Amino acid sequence: MNNKKYSTLFIYILSILISSCSALFGDKKNDTTNDVLKQGAIDPNLIPTQVGYVPLYPFFQNFSHPVDVYVGYDQMIYVIDDNGLNILDQKGTHNLVIPILGATDVIQDRSLHLYVAGRINHPTLGNRAAVYHLINTAGGNYQFIDTLIHPLCDDSRSSTGNRGADDEAVQITGLATLADNTLYISRTGPRNDVTSFIRPDNAVLVYNQKGENISYALGLTPTTSSLKSVMGVSSIASLAGPPQRVNGISTSNDFFITQASSDPSVEYRFLRITVTNDPDLGFVYNETPSYLNFDHTKADRFQYQSFRFKKPEDCYVSPDNLQYSFVVDSGTDSLYVFTNQGFEGVNPPANSTFKKQIIVSFGGPGSDGTSSGPFSFNDPCGVCYFSKVIYVADKNNNRICRYKLSTDLQ
Repeated sequence: MNNKKYSTLFIYILSILISSCSALFGDKKNDTTNDVLKQGAIDPNLIPTQVGYVPLYPFFQNFSHPVDVYVGYDQMIYVIDDNGLNILDQKGTHNLVIPILGATDVIQDRSLHLYVAGRINHPTLGNRAAVYHLINTAGGNYQFIDTLIHPLCDDSRSSTGNRGADDEAVQITGLATLADNTLYISRTGPRNDVTSFIRPDNAVLVYNQKGENISYALGLTPTTSSLKSVMGVSSIASLAGPPQRVNGISTSNDFFITQASSDPSVEYRFLRITVTNDPDLGFVYNETPSYLNFDHTKADRFQYQSFRFKKPEDCYVSPDNLQYSFVVDSGTDSLYVFTNQGFEGVNPPANSTFKKQIIVSFGGPGSDGTSSGPFSFNDPCGVCYFSKVIYVADKNNNRICRYKLSTDLQ
C-alpha cells in the first residue's frame, strides 16, 4: 500500500517536472518561455550553429538617442543620451539621471572618478567644449569637483586670446583612462597649423587626475591621412579597463582612435597608436605598421584594409588577455571585432578544425527594412565590453543592446 502511494507521488512529481521543462525549454512559443526570455534569458532561436554573437535580453530601453555606454570600475552602467548622464545598475534599472549640457562621452578611472564630455556656457568665453569631473556617482550623492574647459585646459593656449567661433567649433570627441588614472582626451576643430607652437585642434591631450594638462600626443598628423593621423577623431580607447583588479590590468600607454572625418582621403579610420617612453624624448607616439601584415592564412579580413570603414563612431578594447577591439560604424550600421594583431574575427574554439579567425562582425540593414531587429542597428554611436558582454548604444533605436559570444555561454 505504501509503495503504491510512493509510486503515485513519484509519477505526479515527475509529470510536473516534465511539464515545467517543456514550458521552459520545449515549445518556444509557450507563454512561460516568452516571460523568461523577457526577463533576461537567451532566445534559443538566435543561437548560431557556428561561432557568433547572441543577443542578451532584455535590451535596455527608455533612452533618448543614446550616444555612449560604459560599464565602470564600480560596475554601474553609464549611458549618455539627450537627457545627460544616465546611471543604471547591472539589471538595467535606471537609478539616476544627471543633466549635463551637450554630453557625448563618459569614462571612469580606477579611483572611481567619472569624466563626462559635454559643453558649458562660460560667462566670458561663451559656449565651449568641456569635460566634467565627478565623484560619488554610484551612490547618488554625486559631486562635480572640476571642469576642464576649452581652451583654458590646453597649456599651449595659456598666452593666446579667444578665437571666437573657431574655439566654439572645437568638440571633445572621446575619453580614455590608463591604469595609473592618466586621462586621454581627443578633440577636433578647425585650427590645425602644425608649424605653430599652439597645438592643433585635431589632437589627443593628456591629463593627470588633478586636471593638469601634462602633455599631448605629439606627431599625430591633423590634416593628412596616415597610420597615425587624427582627422576628425571621433573616439579614443585605452587597453586598461574594468573590472577592478590588483594585478593583470594593462599598464600600456597605447591607445586606439577612430576617425569619422568626411574627408574621403582618410584611408585608415580605426588606428592603434603605439606609445613608447624614450629616456631623452619622453613619450613617443608611433604608428603600428604590423597591422599591415595581411596574413591570409590566419584571417580573411583586416583592420588596416584600405577604406575599411565609412564613419566609425566609437571603439573599445577588452581588458582581458585576448584584447579584442570593437568598433561601431554608423556609416554601415555595424559592429566590428578584431584581434590584437589587427585580424578581423575571434579565435576558433579549441576543438575546431577551422584555423582562421572567425568573423563575427554583424549589423547592416534589417531584413524587415526597419533596422530594429536584434542584429541590426540604426546609427550605433557607442560600444563597450564588460565581463564577456558587449554593449552597443543604438542611437536611433533608443536602446542599449547587449551581446555575448556563443562560445562564452557555458
